[in-house]
Amino acid sequence: MTSSSSDPIRVGLIGYGYAGKTFHAPLIHAVDGLDLAVIGSSRPERVVVDFPQVEVLSAMETATHPDLDLIVIATPNDSHFPLAAAAIQAGKHVVIDKPFTLNLAEARELVTLARQHDCLLSVFQNRRWESDVLAAKSILESGVLGQITHFEAHMDRFRPLVRQRWREDPGAGAGLWFDLGPHLIDLTLHLFGLPDAVLATLATLRPGGKTDDWAHVQLIYPTLRVILNATLLSSGGIPRTLLHGTRGSWAKYGLDVQEKQLIEGTLLPGTKGFGDDPDPGILFDGASGTRTEIPVPPADQIGYYIGVRDAIRGDVPLPVSPESAIAVMAVLETTFASSEQGRILPLPLTAEERRAYEEREGRHKGEAEKQRNPSWS
Repeated sequence: MTSSSSDPIRVGLIGYGYAGKTFHAPLIHAVDGLDLAVIGSSRPERVVVDFPQVEVLSAMETATHPDLDLIVIATPNDSHFPLAAAAIQAGKHVVIDKPFTLNLAEARELVTLARQHDCLLSVFQNRRWESDVLAAKSILESGVLGQITHFEAHMDRFRPLVRQRWREDPGAGAGLWFDLGPHLIDLTLHLFGLPDAVLATLATLRPGGKTDDWAHVQLIYPTLRVILNATLLSSGGIPRTLLHGTRGSWAKYGLDVQEKQLIEGTLLPGTKGFGDDPDPGILFDGASGTRTEIPVPPADQIGYYIGVRDAIRGDVPLPVSPESAIAVMAVLETTFASSEQGRILPLPLTAEERRAYEEREGRHKGEAEKQRNPSWS
């Protein structure tokens, strides 16, 4: 199911909370060929301030709207599966904000359903287009660090007060790791592929906390160890991204600037200056100890939706594949099981799922990313 390159792709966005308003709406609006036609929201007064020309409907009306081509789901986690299933059964292409689903079984069912209905299905993994991830990928491809033995990524925040909201109340899909874990897992798989096993510890450290707010996760590879951290009680002081190898180390401090720019509305996606990160990566030579600052590549999350547009038109593979969505959910589900059981666990992927992931990611990743990332030419 593809769309003519001359026809605008009509998009329905479900959810106009933080993710829908901050990320999806402005990114979709900035891509030529995508027409943000409908927003599904229970608070239309918020929508019309920003998009007075857009029709506002209920979530399910948007998911099954006969005139829409692409449905983007940016709603609470427990609604992802039913809304996506309804949209796919109505013949729509679907993008789901992370996490893809609540569990691996739902992920498998959605991917099967999309194949049966010949619909494209992807998950919004915008961190692949952030400055530290693009810089880490460039450093890895350069070979300057030698064999990589250690990768570490942090998504740390300082929010000591427990708030009354669905992400911090007990329930399906709640908690810090369900929120940030999919980002950290996806960027690791994006850089290094599937791990062999997982060891995780999740905890609730804030006074009055009702869900996990601290996570320390190890992904175990044959010659590589990965540490993923997330916490709501960190004031800073550590690299956001860190690589160690047999020839040297590389570190990146500071946050990607795109979220701040999208909130402020000072620069628009796809325009000069958007995503330009002033904080360089730092290369440490192992033999000499020399410290070298290396500017990070230009970053722009618009690349994700450019890729979705081109995939619908039939030009390139999806920027984030269904196979990678299943893989991330397999790792995520295993982290919770590992934390509960207190032991290392293998991934619950079938041999066919592993083969499909490795074939798809290996065959299409390089060509597709060169076409999708605006900074590559």
